[in-house]
Amino acid sequence: MLVAHRGGAALAPENTLFAFRHAIDVWGADMLEMDVRRTADGEVVVIHDLTVDRTTNGSGTVRDMTMDEIRSLDAGYGFVDDEGRHPFRGRGIVVPTFEEVLVSCASVWFTVEVKDPAAAGPLADVIVRHGAEARVLIAADHERKRHGAMGYAGPWGASRRQILPFWLSHKLPGGGPYTPAADILQVPEWWRGHRIVTPRLVAQAHRRNLPVQVWTVDDVDTMHRLLDWGVDGIQTDRPDLLAEVLTERVGRPAPSGLAPGAA
Repeated sequence: MLVAHRGGAALAPENTLFAFRHAIDVWGADMLEMDVRRTADGEVVVIHDLTVDRTTNGSGTVRDMTMDEIRSLDAGYGFVDDEGRHPFRGRGIVVPTFEEVLVSCASVWFTVEVKDPAAAGPLADVIVRHGAEARVLIAADHERKRHGAMGYAGPWGASRRQILPFWLSHKLPGGGPYTPAADILQVPEWWRGHRIVTPRLVAQAHRRNLPVQVWTVDDVDTMHRLLDWGVDGIQTDRPDLLAEVLTERVGRPAPSGLAPGAA
């Protein structure tokens, strides 16, 4: 699977509807990865950071701002391209609500990481209201952040508390006794100097019917190596590079962005 991390953050302003549509329409993304928080007036918005400072022309903590205040900001302001330019400033790109993205991008799967515990319950409510449980995976690094979504019927990503014992035991005979109560492992190749992803870890996860996605991979050689190891998906800020690799490796139809003469 081609998973556009924050919509493909190296190509377009991260976690914006523009980035998500670009990843789908131009690069053929199968899944969108995004982050959510809750505003002061209860809206679930798609943004990674605790504050709006890095990605917008505003300042302040998301949970202390209303949706109208956040909506007034330029979400393309912080994007810098490879030449140091700011091509998306002043183009009307805004911080979207999760519901807007869910409705607009109905053809793909979602991985939604809950960054703010207050967003978990409202997030699940939006998904259920739209009948989208089958295509939206709820993820969190720590279980406490998604406690409000407990009982959610859709797919559930493994948290650190689940990944750690699996990683520690997967080299034991038979892969060890532990199987995470989750639907997928989404892991980095390395974490704090420790190699996490290996061919054996992928194989032992597959023995438990757990697909493996690796984040965040923007290097072509690494993409090829992970595919050699049998990973099921790659989360990337460069969906353009991964699209080309997957077209070459698995016969995936070339997306429009790879068409001759495409910009």
